[in-house]
Amino acid sequence: MTHDDEDDVPEWPVQVAATVAAAVRRRRKELGMSAEQLARACSEIGHPIPRNVIANMESGRRSTLPLVDVIVLAKALRASPISLIVPVGHIDAYQQLPLQSARDPWDALAWFTGEDNSFPSDWSLRLHRYHHAALTSAEEARAYAKSRRQQASMANDPDTRSSALRSAEHHEERLADDYTALRRVRAQMRIADLRPPTLPPWFAFLDEHPHAPDPNSPEEDDA
Repeated sequence: MTHDDEDDVPEWPVQVAATVAAAVRRRRKELGMSAEQLARACSEIGHPIPRNVIANMESGRRSTLPLVDVIVLAKALRASPISLIVPVGHIDAYQQLPLQSARDPWDALAWFTGEDNSFPSDWSLRLHRYHHAALTSAEEARAYAKSRRQQASMANDPDTRSSALRSAEHHEERLADDYTALRRVRAQMRIADLRPPTLPPWFAFLDEHPHAPDPNSPEEDDA
């Protein structure tokens, strides 16, 4: 690249704003929304962004974009803010900082969301992702186990009952593993002086009695 070519490259803040503006316009078109409709949607959320501001942003006449505007625009467009900031799949490269070369958009997105685990401070994010995954798995296992035991209790055919009970036991074993994972990650959060997320009422016993079995376990309900 020659010096003249470098002078033709927009400054980094302008590039970032232009990338977001293009993503906003693309998503607005996907939804069949006019700029006026998008402006009304932003007002309904509680942070008005006038139609002329949206038009100026999309045309490049407005080269700055406050973070609060990005958040509200994302909500109005039924998108995540990060999908507007780093629109993976719609761009070939992304310059995440002013003195860096453009890189793969996914790498930039992973850095932005903390998924690349680059910094010690991201430990909190990793713990919360692990907690979310364990809690989601526990919710699913609990629901499946309960459903299979109900199926077994109503089955007239012995084979159907036996199959449902085996399935229930499988999910209960998975649930026990999820309990162990949740107890462990919540303990790690407390050691790190972090606040563990609030548990659903049916999982509250994990904090109240860390080594106790589930008081509402399918086994006891089935007894």
